[in-house]
Order: sequence, then C-alpha cells, then structure tokens
Amino acid sequence: MSKDKTLDMARESWLAVYGLGHHKSSFIEALKHFEALVRADERETCAKVCDKRYMGDNNREDMEAKECATAIRARGNT
Repeated sequence: MSKDKTLDMARESWLAVYGLGHHKSSFIEALKHFEALVRADERETCAKVCDKRYMGDNNREDMEAKECATAIRARGNT
C-alpha cells in the first residue's frame, strides 16, 4: 500500500487526528508498521481457512488447499 493510501485511510478512520501533528514522520513510520502487522494477521487468518480444508488425504483438493495456504503466507515475503 502506498504511503498516500495509508495516510488517506488514517484520515478516514480519524487516526490521523492523533498523529499527524508535530511528529508526522514518526507517526507515518508507526502507522506503516501497524499496517504491516494487520496485513500479516489477515494473511495468516486467510491461510488458516485453507489449512482447514486440508484433510490429509493428499488428493488433488487437499494439495490445492495446502498450496493455497503456502501461497498466501508467501505473500508476506515479497
């Protein structure tokens, strides 16, 4: 997500009211860190949905579920 998009979302959520004053650059860095944590949590939540589809049968559907979970988790490494 771009810095501008992050700031737009912070403004929309009223979070920016608390941090865009005197220490704007520090606030932006903290906000980007928070964004990364939220994204990682969302990726893991989505990957767990795929994990639940894996039944241990190693059939095509199982392998696709496992590959899906792996692909979602890998998005955090890019």
